[in-house]
Amino acid sequence: MFASSTFWYAVAFVIFIVGVARLAGKGILGGLDARSKRIADELEQAQKLREDAQAALAQFQRKQRDALKEAEAIVAHAREEAARIRAQAASDLEAGLKRREQQAVDKIAQAEALAIQQVRDLAVEIAVQATEKLLIQNVDEARNSVLVDAAITELPGKLH
Repeated sequence: MFASSTFWYAVAFVIFIVGVARLAGKGILGGLDARSKRIADELEQAQKLREDAQAALAQFQRKQRDALKEAEAIVAHAREEAARIRAQAASDLEAGLKRREQQAVDKIAQAEALAIQQVRDLAVEIAVQATEKLLIQNVDEARNSVLVDAAITELPGKLH
């Protein structure tokens, strides 16, 4: 068997295969290790991206809740402001109505006072005209002089 060339060809072939396998094994194992490391890095990066995405989602949800609370606060403030404006408008309307009512009462009082004054003036004018007519008809010249003298003597007392 040791003398056979086929045996030595087989041994040489096995040594060659073992040598090639060792050399190629290092390359294949290095490639597999590199690939395994690359996959592990990608998984780690994917895990970090997932954590970042979850953190961003949590942050956006928190912002959404805050925005919702802020919107509710704005709506509540707007309702309060509307109620305040409504109450102010009602108060202003009531004050305006009272003011107009008072103005109407004042105008009525002025018109009434003017009407009373006009009636008095008319009554005085009628009384003066009636007195004038009566005096013209009933007073003679002598009586007229006596009445004029009496009015002149009373005049200084009535002026003061």
